[in-house]
Amino acid sequence: MIVVTTPMCKQIVDWAGLNEFKVNRFPDEEEGDFAILLSESKVKMDSLAIKINTFSQIKESIKIVSNCLFEKNLIEKAIGDEEIEAIFKNYENIDEDIKYALLSEEEFNKIRDSNKDKKVKVYSEFLKDLVSDIGATVIDFKYDKGDYTKLEKDFDYLVYPDYLEEEVLKREDLGSDEYKSIKILSHNNISKDPILKAESRYSILIEEI
Repeated sequence: MIVVTTPMCKQIVDWAGLNEFKVNRFPDEEEGDFAILLSESKVKMDSLAIKINTFSQIKESIKIVSNCLFEKNLIEKAIGDEEIEAIFKNYENIDEDIKYALLSEEEFNKIRDSNKDKKVKVYSEFLKDLVSDIGATVIDFKYDKGDYTKLEKDFDYLVYPDYLEEEVLKREDLGSDEYKSIKILSHNNISKDPILKAESRYSILIEEI
């Protein structure tokens, strides 16, 4: 069986224990039997969709992918919780500035408690996962492209990805004193390493909110 994954998921598949697989932004362009890709992506071949926005999603995805590969007889042994924790702990040696990826659940809960009364308006689904994980309240809203009606300002922070900046500027006053605006780097402008990528985003959100 030939497994194909995307550049964003490559590290997850590697950590899950598979040594040989193909990598392509568009898995259907490859001769393959099974794809492992982000949940928002679509392919024609059989596939497994994962989410890797938060630290807990990364850990869960490593486990899900490893179990899937084991069930398909592509690896000899599925990865365990201790091995996943070891992957995270090893980042102490990879990046001396890494901080939030190494926090215990108890330590992270203190951050969540400190943010529980903060209301955040979020553009982009992947950022909603992160904002929710740090304990802040995500303000639910919907908008249509091309409709630039000003929306209510019942929030303390506005979080958006860099690729939506032009759209956000048409709808929001980013220089407003009523709330703080926070721009987060997207996939093309940040490390492909899932843990380093998440660490960068958590750092900005936790330190700015």
